Amino acid sequence: MEDKQLLDLVTKACDDKRAEDIVLLDMQNVSVISDYFLICEGSNERQVQAIAREVKDVAEEADLHVKRMEGFDQARWVLVDLGDVVCHIFHRDERSYYNLEKLWGDAPQLEVNL
Repeated sequence: MEDKQLLDLVTKACDDKRAEDIVLLDMQNVSVISDYFLICEGSNERQVQAIAREVKDVAEEADLHVKRMEGFDQARWVLVDLGDVVCHIFHRDERSYYNLEKLWGDAPQLEVNL
């Protein structure tokens, strides 16, 4: 699966669980960590977990390997590592504190297509 297809798949999975304020960052010329970051938020712990679970399930249904999922139990910041795409799912209260969009301000934002 190409990176853009994976990014679209993950974006739709987040949107299906009503993730809010979805931001896509093109990290290809900014970091060696990943090609793309998807950043979104949920309004409470249960929603954050539901979004993360949906991303994991959709990836596995597409025969993609989830390299790592961290923070699921606390559900304040869940990171789902899919290799070329890393999905950051924040609790609304935590997102502004970590402010990844500003931290990675050099990365161009992509349009969210749903």
